[in-house]
Amino acid sequence: MSSRQLTMIGIGGAIGTGLFLGSTMAISHAGPSAVLAYLLCGVVALVISWALAEMVVVHPDAGAFGTIAHCYLGAWAGFVLRWTYWCGQVIAVGGEVVAAGIYIQYWWPQLPLWAPVVAFSLILLGVNAMTVSFFGTLEYWFSMVKVTAISVFVVLGLAIIFFGLPSQPPTGMGNLSSHGGFFPHGVSGLGLAMVFALFSYIGTEVVSVTAAESKNPQKDIPKAARGMVLRMGLFYVLAMLVIVSVVPWTVAAQGGSLHSSPFVKVFDWAGFPGAAGIMNFVVITAALSSANTNLYVTTRMVHSLALHRLAPRWVGRLTKNGVPRNALALSALGMAVAAILSVGSRSGAYLVIFGIATFAAIVTWIFILATHFAFRIRRRKLGLPNSPVRLAGAPWTSGVSVLFLIAVLVSMAFIEGFGPAWQFGVPFSVLLLLVYTALRKRARDDSRNLLKAELERNRKSAPDSESGSSVA
Repeated sequence: MSSRQLTMIGIGGAIGTGLFLGSTMAISHAGPSAVLAYLLCGVVALVISWALAEMVVVHPDAGAFGTIAHCYLGAWAGFVLRWTYWCGQVIAVGGEVVAAGIYIQYWWPQLPLWAPVVAFSLILLGVNAMTVSFFGTLEYWFSMVKVTAISVFVVLGLAIIFFGLPSQPPTGMGNLSSHGGFFPHGVSGLGLAMVFALFSYIGTEVVSVTAAESKNPQKDIPKAARGMVLRMGLFYVLAMLVIVSVVPWTVAAQGGSLHSSPFVKVFDWAGFPGAAGIMNFVVITAALSSANTNLYVTTRMVHSLALHRLAPRWVGRLTKNGVPRNALALSALGMAVAAILSVGSRSGAYLVIFGIATFAAIVTWIFILATHFAFRIRRRKLGLPNSPVRLAGAPWTSGVSVLFLIAVLVSMAFIEGFGPAWQFGVPFSVLLLLVYTALRKRARDDSRNLLKAELERNRKSAPDSESGSSVA
């Protein structure tokens, strides 16, 4: 895949229903300061993506950050990290498919929810079972719809704010300070909004997982990571600024349906014809695009576990086209559960799915930054050359980001509806450690072999470097 496709795949994995609908919850907690929440979370996402780029250009292997954690933190970390990420994303994929099915009912309200859920699931499975180039092309255009919609929204919103419309004067920036001020719920409200803002950036790690199928990882991965996060940050911050400037935050925070989405409210305010119908199409595209990308990522992640003998051997088999279809079938578990639940329920569990996916993603990001810290120390100790890509300010930038992520993780315990995330996440992590204990002998041996192979590759590519003679 090209860097252009990699960038769009990263955007596709991140921009799902969380932005178009989850922004309501961020605004309800923080008011206009939700803009600041998206800005700060964007900086953290940039740090994570750059730390990943630094590591992945050295290790463009299947499994990406999971494989690298396996090598530098130990097999236990690679095992826990990859299974945690896999589980969280599998659940998220099921949630996105359910969301797409719900919004199909906007046009056909009598259609049973399970029907579009099953149909979308089969389509996504078919796309992921084809060649990676076909997947990359389709996801590029999927993501283009979302990017275009957000761009039009931002341009229209800025025109309303500064120039007005023929029938309406410009709104100006007055709504940022009215109705309780910029921080209507104080700093605590801003802290709670961080959870929802951070969820919108989940998916920035997707680019690293595609490294093994990139044409030129050393060039494409850093370029795609930087371009993806900067574009997402610009889109998110400007979009939130438009929302809380055009309409009072007290109005934008009233959620519950497509018509009450902040994006629809702004289009309606501008007299945009068919605003709800247009946004319905965009939201469906966003949900399917995010599900499509994350299904791709979870498939590669569990496939890498099989390669390290930490998942059943049959999961690691490839087709003639190089597609891990058995891993794909296992990663479709979330969609299968979603289809079963959709028979008797609409979307009552969406917030629970949202919380579990966020919990898993934050834990994954903390592991990634810890891996980056070990990556720097271990390579320096072994005398290996620096990566051609370097995270500026590390380890201070990565250390501050870890503290930020821990604070957000703790704040989830104080948000109504997010209790199951902790109730599920902590026991699941303990279970993973217990399972790893039963597998630790072969996993430890495999980790040593993995690092020895890396040292050997570096000796051959840089024979004059002092790489050491043994694994520390």
